[in-house]
Amino acid sequence: MTVQLVRGALILVLVAASVGCDASLEKSAPEPAGTPIPVGSTAANGAPSPTTGSESFRPVGPTQTATVVRIVDGDTIVVRFNGRDHRLRYIGMDTPETVKPSTPVQWMGPEAAAANRALVAGRTVILEKDVSETDRFDRLLRYVWLHDGGTWTMVDLELVRRGFAQVETDPPDVRYADRFVAAQRAARQAGVGLWGDRPTASP
Repeated sequence: MTVQLVRGALILVLVAASVGCDASLEKSAPEPAGTPIPVGSTAANGAPSPTTGSESFRPVGPTQTATVVRIVDGDTIVVRFNGRDHRLRYIGMDTPETVKPSTPVQWMGPEAAAANRALVAGRTVILEKDVSETDRFDRLLRYVWLHDGGTWTMVDLELVRRGFAQVETDPPDVRYADRFVAAQRAARQAGVGLWGDRPTASP
């Protein structure tokens, strides 16, 4: 009888210890995933955040070098390579209109064009192809990259990140769609550019 009581007591002690250990583990468990990552930081798994400007985030598709000879608006430029000028439309984003025929200049359009000009005017850029060669207007479709020393910056994504452009995904050219969506989410949360307070029209 005494042996049975001792065994029972030992079992109770072991059960209590197990419950206490589980409770301790539950309290020390990490917070659930999904907390927004500030632009420019690195995720817990080591993946780059939506921002551009790192050596790890760089072109993975076919590329060629070109010179920017003219800025058309926020999402279109003219580049020169192989002795010819080519009109080029950025992939993955869209900016407000400033030069479209029969369309008034849209809010934030001039600012988007100015931001684009500040980034690439007169610069040597790296053009990365996705799937399509041109759009229906015969403009080249490319991701446009700047490479300064050890830093790569995708201009298309940078304009979204700064709030001058919004995401426009057109399959099959969706290689970086998740990054564009994440960059737009960050810009919206920060209330920058297109996601800021829109001025009210004068009466």
